[in-house]
Amino acid sequence: MKDYKKILVVINPTTDHQPALARAVELASKSDAVITAFLSIFDFSYEMTSILSSQEREAMRQGVIDQRVAWLENAISGFSSKKLTINTEVVWHNRPFESVINFAMKGDYDLIVKSTHQHDKLKAVIFTPTDWHLMRKSPVPVLMVKEHDWPVQGKIVCAVNVVSEDDDHQNLNGKIINHALDLAKKFSASVHLVNGYPGTPVNLAIELPDFDANIYNNTVRMQHEQRVQYLAQAYNIPLENCHVEEGLPEDVIPELAAKLDAELVVLGTVGRTGFSAALIGNTAEHVIDSINCDLLAIKPDGYKSPLED
Repeated sequence: MKDYKKILVVINPTTDHQPALARAVELASKSDAVITAFLSIFDFSYEMTSILSSQEREAMRQGVIDQRVAWLENAISGFSSKKLTINTEVVWHNRPFESVINFAMKGDYDLIVKSTHQHDKLKAVIFTPTDWHLMRKSPVPVLMVKEHDWPVQGKIVCAVNVVSEDDDHQNLNGKIINHALDLAKKFSASVHLVNGYPGTPVNLAIELPDFDANIYNNTVRMQHEQRVQYLAQAYNIPLENCHVEEGLPEDVIPELAAKLDAELVVLGTVGRTGFSAALIGNTAEHVIDSINCDLLAIKPDGYKSPLED
């Protein structure tokens, strides 16, 4: 897989504590990567000052940018070293996720790193936070960082989809596992595979008196177990690290991550957009609020960001 040689860190302008930058430094130390600390700022009041000329407004904006550049340089000073290169970039943009994705695409970055926190459930339905936009629309892998250490001999959980056997799903499974194996090698971690399968449809049991729910459940579980084990064998992952549980992925994945005390969950996200995504979201978005560890969201090969249109 492609190594992380260029890492883009989304800086939180509201705090001096930068867990995303700390995680990026950990990663960079393992692969000699170059880090760019990226800050997107905007103040609508500067755009609404009609009594000022465009040159005066531009001067005011530049003054704010210069202040944030100085703050950012101070924020990264504790992480800088002779062996580590950290660049800074401050831009004026009213849609932070767009500025991050566009900068990452133009600069050919290998990874976007951003800290996250639990979202208000009601707001999550009506307003889409910046990190959800990143997971949906970034063609570059996105690492969402929480306050959980990455100790040596840790555990990395790969959420795999074995329902479909088409090439796209198989390739995405492989991409997820390869990212996990590469990180596991750097941090001496173990890789686990997790898969959720649906329980017996209630309407079948009601409409078909002779229907045996236990046989149905066992058959479905065995099919999923066989496919997950086949994946594990293909990538030399121990079979005891395969976990197949009944339930929805957004329930099964966080439960296993908590049980294993995992450091990282890696999963694929198809980048659904539009009204349906605003209402129901993607698996990655349901999972990220339910886990207490980092999440790495990866797009399938050939994914084209809507920002490229």
